[in-house]
Amino acid sequence: MGLKPKFKLSPFQIILLGFAAVIFIGTVLLILPLSSSSREVTRFSDALFTATSAVCVTGLVVFDTATHWSLFGQIVILLLIQTGGMGIVTVATLFALASGRKIGLSGRDTIKEAISAPDIGGVTKLTRFLVKRFLLIELLGALVMLPVFCMDFGVRGIWMAIFHSVSAFCNAGFDLMGSVGEFSSLTSYVSHPLINLTILLLIVIGGIGFVTWEDVYTQKWRIGKYRMQSKVILSMTGILILLPALYFFFFEFTGMPLGERIAASLFQSITPRTAGFNTVDLTQISEGGSLLLIALMLVGGAPGSTAGGMKTTTIAVLFACALSVFRKKENAELIKRRIDDNTVKHAATIFLLYLTLFLAGGALIAAIEGLPLPTCLYETASAIGTVGLSLGITPTLHLSSKIILMILMFFGRVGGLTLIYATLGNAKKPTSKLPLDKITVG
Repeated sequence: MGLKPKFKLSPFQIILLGFAAVIFIGTVLLILPLSSSSREVTRFSDALFTATSAVCVTGLVVFDTATHWSLFGQIVILLLIQTGGMGIVTVATLFALASGRKIGLSGRDTIKEAISAPDIGGVTKLTRFLVKRFLLIELLGALVMLPVFCMDFGVRGIWMAIFHSVSAFCNAGFDLMGSVGEFSSLTSYVSHPLINLTILLLIVIGGIGFVTWEDVYTQKWRIGKYRMQSKVILSMTGILILLPALYFFFFEFTGMPLGERIAASLFQSITPRTAGFNTVDLTQISEGGSLLLIALMLVGGAPGSTAGGMKTTTIAVLFACALSVFRKKENAELIKRRIDDNTVKHAATIFLLYLTLFLAGGALIAAIEGLPLPTCLYETASAIGTVGLSLGITPTLHLSSKIILMILMFFGRVGGLTLIYATLGNAKKPTSKLPLDKITVG
């Protein structure tokens, strides 16, 4: 009789260790002299920061991607972005299926958690569907942008189109515009309709979540047949695009020509959740506009997507919970459905975790660097939301501050509950309950 293994990794621990392993591999490759344009060894801390940012599809950088890294280094970064965007488990599953291996029950459970699938049935079929659509959409995005970039950069425009398509779809925010101006992102294309529209569509499609993709693909425009989660995600996405765009149009970009103003307003309302590109100088935005950007960065995209953040569904559930209290209803409700109490607890926990780490990280960096707290909070919101927008302080930070940002990026990508369950996954559920009592709140 064989011995049972004493220790078995939970799906959450597999996801956690998978991300850590890929970050380590990426760091080793980026340290190599071959990875830098100067052919010099990149410091371990800077390579680690870049690899973490790429795998966690964040976009915060200590070097301008186009000028510091060689073509080999840029390819490494792009592969890290692709792996982080698809998800470590999704990529591993793809290789397993390609080699003819069967996925066991525990493996399917891990896939389910990684892509936020509603149940374990059909997850391998869903994975194949996701990978095919992933590559197809990125290819289409690159082909659309190819003529523009080739006109501006010659043959190098082919690589520029591929890189920016993958970076946008994976909501990573890395760019290769350093030849125009270091850390300039897409500011030189603020009024270019084709680049703006393509990048925005890639960001939105990548950020609505894999389960929503399946609903849109199978049900087409029959929205009534979508899962409730897909309906909530699409509704929240629309609201979080429209309202911020109106704010930016009427209060931030009033000095621009009308067409450029519309494009800039729409772009800056979408990119904070969680793509990290920008077409305007973010340091010129007012304090009110910066606060709105921070809020959007913290919210992020949909669960099971390439985006990070607390997720649109988390905010929707919290608002539904608040409305149920206002209306004195027993349960939170969304789209004529009751929300499970456990879901409300999870949403509240995620919100508290993100808010605490965001504020604590910003306060620590402000104390270490002697910088204004709002500026530091901007960077920590960008890190934990895996966004990549920056006010320009990241390259100048001390190592301890960069470590804080790396921890926040990792937390933001793998998810708060994944980290908690990976740590406490083997904890036994209590078999007894404490006496019930009441406490006044509010």
